[in-house]
Amino acid sequence: MNKAQQRAVESYRSRLSERGLARFEVIGRDADRDLIRSLARRLAEDTDEAAELRASVRQSVLGEEPRKGGILAALRRSPLVGADLEIPRESGTGRSIDL
Repeated sequence: MNKAQQRAVESYRSRLSERGLARFEVIGRDADRDLIRSLARRLAEDTDEAAELRASVRQSVLGEEPRKGGILAALRRSPLVGADLEIPRESGTGRSIDL
């Protein structure tokens, strides 16, 4: 590789690492190429669906149990965290019933 190509590769890899991504190579069957690429593309996203997919694949492939605290982590990611919502409730006497 010439110097320009080396700089381009280094620049590309540094941009990937800034996004928290890494480039790596795997060996597999040719028929699984599209599956592996689409799985990697989905896992690279920073979404709740990607986290669920990651946990599912981890449990299926590695046999690991789901981590505790998943609900708490999901609640902490909620967009309403710190919103200090005050929702008024009517305080009524309730309904009268015949027993």
